[in-house]
Amino acid sequence: MTGEPDGVTPAEDAETEKPVRVREPAFNLPSGLVGILAVLVAIHAVRTYLLPQSIDNELVFNVAFLPARYDHPLAEQSLAWLWSPITYSFLHGSWEHLVFNGFWMVAFGAPVIRRIGMARLAVFWCLSAAAAVGLHIAFHWGDIAVVVGASGVVAGLMGAAARFVFSPSGRISRQFAHLNRRLSVSEALSNRSVVFFAGIWFLTNFLIGLGVFAFGGAASIAWEAHIGGFLFGFFLFGLFDPRN
Repeated sequence: MTGEPDGVTPAEDAETEKPVRVREPAFNLPSGLVGILAVLVAIHAVRTYLLPQSIDNELVFNVAFLPARYDHPLAEQSLAWLWSPITYSFLHGSWEHLVFNGFWMVAFGAPVIRRIGMARLAVFWCLSAAAAVGLHIAFHWGDIAVVVGASGVVAGLMGAAARFVFSPSGRISRQFAHLNRRLSVSEALSNRSVVFFAGIWFLTNFLIGLGVFAFGGAASIAWEAHIGGFLFGFFLFGLFDPRN
């Protein structure tokens, strides 16, 4: 007796086994990023389909960033001036606005989250949002037009990613870009891929500001906030990066 089932040899048994195919998912996103996108979608869905217009208007007034708050005595108003430089980034003006930001957040937020984790990202999100509207208010002091959207944070993620996603060949590896060495600011400014990427990005935003690209009206796009977010991410990413 051999210990094998009657009539089946090891060779025959191996031949009957079928190879197991492992397929890589089309969208291999960090779970934290998926959660962020779900929250942004849920907030906009509730505002669009559930909240009465009057309540939504009140929500926007108290959560969106409003430059006009800061040319009035802060003691004479609610604390919205304190939290709105961050909370505005969770509201969006339309589904198109949300989808556009979500697309770029997937592209540049994924490698940043893989590199620094969700705890550091939470701090990065808050500070990049504040930096974005900080530059915006410098150009629009006392303006009564509200600012909403995660565009400033997305720009911050782009600036941060520019410090490490480009390989020496200039290519970006979708799955492993977060493992690259972080370039110093001087190295990044000497890297042709980084300079080309940043140059196209800045040119596009300046053209938006001049009204050449009017996506829903150039006045509705806080392009200065984009620049503020990008500069924050590019120059200060090293404070959040646990890698050398």
